[in-house]
Amino acid sequence: MSDNTVVWQVLWFALFLSSVHGQVSYSIPEEMSKGSVVGNIAQDLGLDLKRLKSGKARIYTEDSTQYIELNKDRGLLLIRERIDREALCGQRTPCALHFQIILESPMELYSINVEITDINDNPPHFEKNEMKFKISESAVTGAKFVLERANDADVGVNGLQSYTLNTNENFVLKIKNHPDGQKIVEMVLQKPLDREKEETLSLILTAVDGGDPQLSSTAQIFITVLDANDNAPAFTQPMYRASVTENVPKGTVLTSVSASDADTGSNGEITYSITNIMDETRDMFEIDEKSGVLQLKGAVDFEKVRHYQIHVQASDEGGLTDSCKVQIDVLDTNDNAPTINIISMSNVIAEDSKPGVVVGMFKVQDPDSGDDGRVECLTKDSLPFTLKTTTNGFYSLVTDDELDRERNAVYNITVTCNDAGIPSLSGRISLSLQVSDVNDNAPKFEKSAYVASIVENNTPGISVFRLLAKDADWNQNARVSYMLEDSTVNGVSISSYVSVNAESGVINAVRSFDYEQIKSFQFRVKAQDGGSPPLSSNVSVVISIQDQNDNSPQVLYPVQTSGSIVAEMVPRSADIGYLVTKVVAVDVDSGQNAWLSYKLQKGSDRALFEVGAQNGEIRTIRQVTDKDAVKQKLTVIVEDNGQPSRSATVNVNVALADSFPEVLSEFSDFTHDKEYNDNLTFFLVLALAVVSFLFIVSIIAILSVKCYRWRRERMFYKSNGNLPVIPYYPPLYADVGGTGTLQHVYNYEHYRTTDSRKSDMKYVRPCNQSIISLDNTDVQTLPHANNEKLIEDTDDQQKPPNPDWRFNQNQRPGPSGYTTSRSSNLRWTPPRNMRAAATPDMAVGTGPWPQPPTEAEQLQALMAAANEKREGNHMQIFLGKVSEATNTLTPGTMGLSTRYSPQFTLQHVPDYRQNVYIPGSTATLTSNPQQQQQQQQMQQQMQMGPQQMGPQQALPPPQAAAAGPGAGPGADPGAMGQPEAPKAAQTPASKKKSTKKEKK
Repeated sequence: MSDNTVVWQVLWFALFLSSVHGQVSYSIPEEMSKGSVVGNIAQDLGLDLKRLKSGKARIYTEDSTQYIELNKDRGLLLIRERIDREALCGQRTPCALHFQIILESPMELYSINVEITDINDNPPHFEKNEMKFKISESAVTGAKFVLERANDADVGVNGLQSYTLNTNENFVLKIKNHPDGQKIVEMVLQKPLDREKEETLSLILTAVDGGDPQLSSTAQIFITVLDANDNAPAFTQPMYRASVTENVPKGTVLTSVSASDADTGSNGEITYSITNIMDETRDMFEIDEKSGVLQLKGAVDFEKVRHYQIHVQASDEGGLTDSCKVQIDVLDTNDNAPTINIISMSNVIAEDSKPGVVVGMFKVQDPDSGDDGRVECLTKDSLPFTLKTTTNGFYSLVTDDELDRERNAVYNITVTCNDAGIPSLSGRISLSLQVSDVNDNAPKFEKSAYVASIVENNTPGISVFRLLAKDADWNQNARVSYMLEDSTVNGVSISSYVSVNAESGVINAVRSFDYEQIKSFQFRVKAQDGGSPPLSSNVSVVISIQDQNDNSPQVLYPVQTSGSIVAEMVPRSADIGYLVTKVVAVDVDSGQNAWLSYKLQKGSDRALFEVGAQNGEIRTIRQVTDKDAVKQKLTVIVEDNGQPSRSATVNVNVALADSFPEVLSEFSDFTHDKEYNDNLTFFLVLALAVVSFLFIVSIIAILSVKCYRWRRERMFYKSNGNLPVIPYYPPLYADVGGTGTLQHVYNYEHYRTTDSRKSDMKYVRPCNQSIISLDNTDVQTLPHANNEKLIEDTDDQQKPPNPDWRFNQNQRPGPSGYTTSRSSNLRWTPPRNMRAAATPDMAVGTGPWPQPPTEAEQLQALMAAANEKREGNHMQIFLGKVSEATNTLTPGTMGLSTRYSPQFTLQHVPDYRQNVYIPGSTATLTSNPQQQQQQQQMQQQMQMGPQQMGPQQALPPPQAAAAGPGAGPGADPGAMGQPEAPKAAQTPASKKKSTKKEKK
């Protein structure tokens, strides 16, 4: 918005009333685009943007159309709808928009005036584009002809300014300015017409406004020249006045105009017409063409238009005219009741609001004038509210007294506004105002003090009674919570005695009370509401303990002792009523529960003694005779008066004797069974404890043994060959001839790696240790250089085997069948040190391995082990794990797990060229030609090896000292020192095997 098109002014008015704080005026041109800035209202009013948001600033207008909007984020007034000044105000000046800005919390009102300035957006306009006149040729010079005026909706300099007539020699224009600013356009004859020269004339009338740029419009004037008409019509007066009351019916005669014409005939006949070009005037009034009577055509409203100006023209048949003006004044009547428009209204008000707080704001309007428009508003006097007004018709509803929600939570306020017209009209609105609660009331107990009682020996947690406090406030402020105030009773906190439910106020007993210890106690309970800050009050509570018959009478005399006997001596000469003794008893209860009565329950001679029911005195009721026994035993029962009653008994020994020695002789035979009974009970309890202890120990021992055995069985079952196992060797078993048979003291484990010659040997302790030990810490790794030394040191010297020791066909090594090898080192040991044997239900020669190992394969495995030993490898050969077929082996049989090892092939078997004795075999094997050829190739490789690695001993030297007598003819010279194993006796089965091998 440029500076030359927008001019705004800010005017401040300091008003003394609290409701209206100021007034701001702006000036803007019409036809501004939407969103254009009218002004910075926050800056002009001195308000913060936060105040606009917190106060919920809004615009209030009296009409429904809102052209201006408020941007609270920026504090600006913006154009909301396009403003057309002509549609908004018409010809009225100045044209302005009046509205108010309302703020809440606290409530404030600011009046805003926005003046709409005119721009030249409307050209002059003729209602008729053609005007026709009939003028006599005899018309004298100076004759006037009134032309139709143009209308321009703009005002000021942008309105209609002048008229022009095209150049001609007969007519000129004459403009008359009226006091109301209107212009009368007349066409004046300056040269007589000549019908013979021109019968018709055509002129152009141009209307021009004063805007920049100028706008104009034209109208065509057609003149017909007639024959002579010497006199023009003339009105009796130039201006007529009339008045009309608003709301009069249509057709009401307002006034009449009159004009005269000196001509006769048709030239003297006058016709009246209204020349106003304004539509509302033509729609409101009409005139009789012949009589000139002016009548009401529409409904006039003083509140809309108060004055009308009507232009009337009189014309004769000769075309001569005259004009006059009729002014109609509209008179006001009291036809409008006051209207009340609520600007802002609070629905809730706090009850602690001070007098003078603005509750609502509204504006009262009465469009009537004078007394009819003077309004007075009022409310009921009984309400704590009053009305304050300003000169602009704004009213504020404010408090004039303190509010109390507890007395009146809702106020229904009726505001009545009456005007001063006759009859008076009124308007009213009803407002509902709710008073919000403030925590201004503390809880109040129903009683100033509470007294309650509870019977002793009560159950802990039992309810004693209920407190009740009420709060006159509402909602959270009326929510009452109960709590105990800190105090002590006999040095103990009150919370150890009672508790109070915070919600219900029920007092509960925390402990069981004893009347004999405490008779009553006092404490205070506080009731506190949920307000902020909370309010509270307290009350005193006294709880009395009611006695209960919970104590039996206690006998004070005679004293009952277990170690001695007390007897009362009564001389035989005692008279009737002789006081023997008095039973004295007390009851710690109170009231009737402590009233004691005495009576004789049993006695040696009930006819001799009686007991006083109230005092407990034992007296004689007859004379003592010689027949009465010296030793008398009385049982007296003492009973209280409670419900139910409790009692106690006492034994009274009475000696009827005159001297003390006589008494001793009679009472010496009293037994002391009590001590015996006590000792017997002690020994019985002790014996029971000992028996129970022995029983528990036995159960624990049995469970421990069971668990140990079960765990050991599970250990063997789950070991899967991972336990270190030492094979069992039969007695007198020895490595004969140093053929490389494994020593029975040590196990050798072979690690199948790519470089097996660098493996170390794991040393396991001798087999004299437990073979089921799982301690892996006993395994030691020895370096390569100490292998032979270790073997020599640990080699046990055994006797040669018994020649009669043989293996039967079912006990030969090498199971057949399929088994799954879980690791490269497989071990097997019969569980529980049992020797393996063929079971009756197992077929001989069938096992988990696919094929039974041949004796040649067994020989190859043994030779491979000896060769690896000679080359310096560290290996350990563990007993192979076998499955079902391992039952065919005896405990001394060695499993050949290395048979399936990829390192033990025929290429690694040297040719010893001698008979080798294999334990468990029935034949002596010799090498075949193919094996000899392969062994010779291996010998060549082995001879090259010692030259590089140094000489090594292939077999243990102690057994290799002497050569066996059964060496084969193709034996290697380097192996001639090997002794031959003892040959086994030939059996039919072994002969058949030898025949089969020769065929192979």
